[in-house]
Amino acid sequence: MASKSKILVIGATGYIGKHIALASAREGHSTFALVRAAAAADQPPAKAKLLQDFQAAGVTLVHVQVSLLAYLSANLHDFSFRTLQFDFALTFNFSPLNPSFFLKLKQGDLYDHGSLVSAIKQVDVVISAVGFLQLKDQTKIIDAIKDSGTHIKRFLPSEFGNDVDRVNTVEPAKSTFDIKVQIRRAVEASGIPYTYVSSNFFAGYFLPSLGQAGVAGLPTDKVVILGDGNVKAVFVDEDDIGTYTVKAVDDPRTLNKVLYLRPPSNILSHNELVSLWEKKVGKTFERVYVSEEEVLKKIQESPIPLNVVYAIHHSVFIKGDHTNFEIEPSFGVEASELYPDVKYTSVDEYLNRFI
Repeated sequence: MASKSKILVIGATGYIGKHIALASAREGHSTFALVRAAAAADQPPAKAKLLQDFQAAGVTLVHVQVSLLAYLSANLHDFSFRTLQFDFALTFNFSPLNPSFFLKLKQGDLYDHGSLVSAIKQVDVVISAVGFLQLKDQTKIIDAIKDSGTHIKRFLPSEFGNDVDRVNTVEPAKSTFDIKVQIRRAVEASGIPYTYVSSNFFAGYFLPSLGQAGVAGLPTDKVVILGDGNVKAVFVDEDDIGTYTVKAVDDPRTLNKVLYLRPPSNILSHNELVSLWEKKVGKTFERVYVSEEEVLKKIQESPIPLNVVYAIHHSVFIKGDHTNFEIEPSFGVEASELYPDVKYTSVDEYLNRFI
């Protein structure tokens, strides 16, 4: 049996990155996580606990120094305050003028080419799970892979959502998807072997609100449904995303393909999702349907980040971007078919957590 590849996860302390890093260790890979070097006193408790979990699982932490000067010099050449306002308001609540903002932002240092090359030389596979603020900067990972030699067997750029080559997304979400498309083309032009992971909806993001846009928590009396509620979407547990991602890295069937995560039990329309919840709680909810015209108006009029949320929901629940195309062997494969041994968490099972 061939030995399992050594894997470097960049962005391992991020939302989906931690699931990938732990899955990699669990699957028996020598796993390395690129993380920011910091004194223990500077670590938020949750991150300190995560790093301890990594080490307990056998993940090797590759510490790199964060250079604010390197970050600024790498990014401010095309910087605008409007971009800063848009991008950072989505998930952060720091002042852009506070230097500690930038230090807290970093997960590893993509801007120290030497340290990145050194880390990549230790592994066979590179998985990027950086957040949207660093999507453009994945070109630096591509450059580092090329400069590290020709040994890298696979690069998985940060995707983990819709298949960005097959979407009907409107702004402001479209711009982020466009960046992912640009990174795909850069990877392909580089000649680096790749796999793109299209995991569709994170269950942990969308199921706690029963798929409602801009709503926190489960419904009490009514459910807001965009469109007619009959378009199918795909919801995947984050641990399963990690498992499927790692299983693909040494699989020749996923080489230079899109790996789609479409577990059969997790493909539901919004109406079906609501009906499933109604059955579990023994209650019927009023269903409020919002037309596409109204949704497009909400996208235009809503503040950040709600307009982004509406745009993504429009893409999936109205345009059907998770399921409106067949997976052709020429460009993709489906994970649950390739790995039937994986016992994935169904939507039915996931919803039981809320009872």
